[in-house]
Amino acid sequence: MTDLSRLILGTAPDSWGVWFAEDPHQVTWRQYLDEVPKAGYYWTELGPPRFLPQDPVQLRDELARRGLQVCGGTVFAGLHRGADALRDAIAAFSREARLLTEVGARYLVHLPEQYTDMHTGTATEGVRLDEEQWKNLVTGTNELGRVIREEYGVDLVFHPHADTHVDTQDRVERFLADTDPRYVNLCLDTGHVAYCGGDNVQIVERFPERITYVHLKQVDPAVRERVRRENLSLAEAVPLGVMVEPPYGEPRMPPLLDALARLDRDIFCVIEQDLYPVAPDVPLPIGARTAGYFAGCGLGPVRRWPYRR
Repeated sequence: MTDLSRLILGTAPDSWGVWFAEDPHQVTWRQYLDEVPKAGYYWTELGPPRFLPQDPVQLRDELARRGLQVCGGTVFAGLHRGADALRDAIAAFSREARLLTEVGARYLVHLPEQYTDMHTGTATEGVRLDEEQWKNLVTGTNELGRVIREEYGVDLVFHPHADTHVDTQDRVERFLADTDPRYVNLCLDTGHVAYCGGDNVQIVERFPERITYVHLKQVDPAVRERVRRENLSLAEAVPLGVMVEPPYGEPRMPPLLDALARLDRDIFCVIEQDLYPVAPDVPLPIGARTAGYFAGCGLGPVRRWPYRR
């Protein structure tokens, strides 16, 4: 059996249906923090900026009372738009980086902005970038990564994402080839890669040094086929159940975890299952079953209920 001891299990507010700082269809931040340890986790991401308390003293206290630690944060940016977008991103990512340093975390996930509305799925811009926009994305991401590394000691990890301009495997590989590994590496979201028809294990094997952070997620292939057939947006696909708990989707987890373990370094593997919008009583049992599945695979740490700090 492959030794998975260097793969560190965590979860994220996304697995509780949280996509926005505030939304009536989401659980509160208190419910989220209360339920994460009940489901079995020690590590969490911060989720969308301003979802969790922004005062570092309060946030550290809330985490400590539940025996939780932070592995990373997430921020959206549309760097393909050029200089103004980069300026805005540096300000937003810097705010998040400062908070991450206050809670002892070092990874900041860069989510590229979607070209579809996250609520309605309506197209908001073109599907493809021209060469100038691609250059803006690449140079802007390099600069953003440099700033947060040099000023805050936080590492930028780029998250390929459905309904964005870095979605398919060929675009992911081009992005990695064009960006500077000193400042930009990959948050491999296994579900989004699979959603867009990519091969996660192949990406790990082709770019082993660039895989520094992982979101573990699976896709229902039947729903994915419907999405392709009907040309649905991600906002339309998620309520149909396109993202599923393991082991019921793709990619198959054992080969993927083996490939990650062969990298032989500590890597946060953060569970994400897109659930927005979802009833507030749904995420906890899913999160607990998912923690149990990965514990059975050999990932940890996982705690039992009643949980201990």
